Amino acid sequence: MRFTYAEAMTDPSYHLPLARAAEAAGYTSMAVADSLIYPKESDATYPYTADGSREFLEDKSFIETFTLIAAMGAVTSTIRFTPFVLKLAVRPPVLVAKQASSIAHLTGNRLGLGVGLSPWPEDFTAMGVPWARRGKRMDEAIEILRGLTGGGYFEYHGECYDLPPVKMSPVPTEPIPILVGGHSEPALRRAARLGDGWMHGGGGPEELDALLTRLAALRAEEGTADRPFEIHAISLDAYSVDGVKRLADKGVTDLIVGFRMPYIKGPDTEPLAKKIEKLERFAESVIAKVGP
Repeated sequence: MRFTYAEAMTDPSYHLPLARAAEAAGYTSMAVADSLIYPKESDATYPYTADGSREFLEDKSFIETFTLIAAMGAVTSTIRFTPFVLKLAVRPPVLVAKQASSIAHLTGNRLGLGVGLSPWPEDFTAMGVPWARRGKRMDEAIEILRGLTGGGYFEYHGECYDLPPVKMSPVPTEPIPILVGGHSEPALRRAARLGDGWMHGGGGPEELDALLTRLAALRAEEGTADRPFEIHAISLDAYSVDGVKRLADKGVTDLIVGFRMPYIKGPDTEPLAKKIEKLERFAESVIAKVGP
């Protein structure tokens, strides 16, 4: 089992020392949140809070995802960075491919590219991208990412994007894992068909079990069940050795753990030293006892 440390919406100056501390403590990866704008008015709801409220996001600090990964990558040597998740559907896929290739090259293949849609129509408006057919745009963007980051000339002729033969340099020496986030049926099918893995957004154990069951069925339908596949999950079972073993038996490969409730209004007042103490305590009590 591998462990991903998650911390977001905190003092931006904390990210680099936290990355160093997580690496030293034995975490495999660090999750990196993605946010572009906070609209003054919106009818949309946040999919991962019980009441759909979004107000906790206001005035929270989000360093641009690839910029933050580059900074953390420069002060570490082994830990991987995983956007959780990059709002791919609102971004130009060629630019994302260039950014991802550059990050993977500079960090020695330490990028796991978590991708998803955005729940905010305002993100699409602000980026000049249609809200309609966002799922199709997402599918094509994943295919373009995979093609351009693989090296050599690549061309693509889809319904949303049309790309003549082009290539990029440098590209990473290993394929960038593309991990698809989302709980909806289209998201699960997208992960099964196009992804190298799936990222779970949280919820109760019964919901996770149902999602894992459905994902396995879709992978069988898509003929990808035998392909290497990462499953990144959030679960209370992650905080005990026995619970980790139960999740491993269900096919989970990576556990995302955090030690603070992020969905609260106002600034994060927890000191850096306390955050490091918590991540180290978990590493000693769980990671060290579970093993690779």
